[in-house]
Amino acid sequence: MYTALRLQRKLKPQLRRGDVQIVVVDPEPYMTYQPFLPEAAAGSISPRHVVVPLRRTLPDCQVIVGEVKTIDHAERVATVDTLATAEEGAGPLEVSYTELVLAPGSVSRTLPVPGLAEHGIGFKNVEEAIGLRNHVLEQLDIASSTRDPDVRDAALRFVFVGGGYAGVEALAELEDMARYACRYYHNLKPEDLRFLLVEASDRILPEVGEEMGRYALRELRTRNIDVRLETRLESCEKRVAVLSDGSSHPARTLVWTAGVKPHPILGTTGLPLTARGRLRCTAELRVHGTEHVWAAGDAAAVPDLAAERNGNDDGRGVNGTGGAPECAPNAQHAVRQARLLADNIAAVLDGGEVAEYRHAYAGSVASLGLHKGVAHVYGRKLKGYPAWFMHRAYHLSRVPTFNRKARVLAEWTLSGLFKREIVSLGSLEHPRAEFELAANTGRRPEAS
Repeated sequence: MYTALRLQRKLKPQLRRGDVQIVVVDPEPYMTYQPFLPEAAAGSISPRHVVVPLRRTLPDCQVIVGEVKTIDHAERVATVDTLATAEEGAGPLEVSYTELVLAPGSVSRTLPVPGLAEHGIGFKNVEEAIGLRNHVLEQLDIASSTRDPDVRDAALRFVFVGGGYAGVEALAELEDMARYACRYYHNLKPEDLRFLLVEASDRILPEVGEEMGRYALRELRTRNIDVRLETRLESCEKRVAVLSDGSSHPARTLVWTAGVKPHPILGTTGLPLTARGRLRCTAELRVHGTEHVWAAGDAAAVPDLAAERNGNDDGRGVNGTGGAPECAPNAQHAVRQARLLADNIAAVLDGGEVAEYRHAYAGSVASLGLHKGVAHVYGRKLKGYPAWFMHRAYHLSRVPTFNRKARVLAEWTLSGLFKREIVSLGSLEHPRAEFELAANTGRRPEAS
């Protein structure tokens, strides 16, 4: 979306004349601003403000809601399954191209943990964030209404696996929300809640540095959150989380945020990949050894020339044989790469020179709940309220379009004046359930 947004600005005269066409293919008609997912799950931001509608943002582009199934680069054709493909007699759509931009991002990296597929909850898109919010609030309803102590204990225990950005921010925001919600239950107290964070390495939030990571760990443990380092999830069958330290934790909530992997579509393209499954790219954001194919973001292994200059080369490089290390798969690199990619494509179309991607690391920010956070930005270390404010200010500045920035800012302002919403809308996940029941029985379901 960032690449297309910049291209439609740079190529506006050509687009109006019909000399060029920009086609955007995505399974969803919107782009999700993932750093805001924890706040959407906690109710600090409306879910509709976490997403950016593609058709409104990209009025000069052709948006196709569909999923690319195959890419024949020799013929310059991509085969796309659209919503119409499922209809009788409708076949896949073939889209021809001159220049191809691959930016499918990443998907959750799961492991063959027994019970994970049945009971695990992901945290990669806005639908999962909404579902997790509803699920957590439903557990409070279950705990409040049951007389079975085992059911109550399992409902009030929340297990998060993965101590990176997604895991820590999701846990911190939802813990904040759940403890706040307890004040509206006559038989629940905040101290009844049990939050458990499982991390396989020896620290959390490695992106913010060792010192800030230790502070975040102390902050979480001060809030009575059980953080288990150098520990793995062995199984979660029958809603019981069994850890590698031998402990067992009955829990009705298990959130999996233990890393990501490149999108599987890359394996079907025949393009050169690294050992980690990312597209092997040059510093100009071209796919290595392939003409007219570009890539950026989590799916692209782009040489980090800034890290090489600063002596941070790990000797592995983008092809495993040395050279500059890969850029980390994060939003900071993805947004900047996308803009340069658009500039390079525009330069190629105009017969100009392309530029190399170079970006000095700005730092990292992370939220630990309302008014709490950690940050390591341009060498300065912040914690508590200043870090939380920095987190919000930074991400607000990166949200695309003024319209979306204004909506998010207005919502933050209003949330400071009114109480937090604690309504669960779990029926959204099965909106036709009540109608189907009424249709099958011939009457409305009785009110309980």
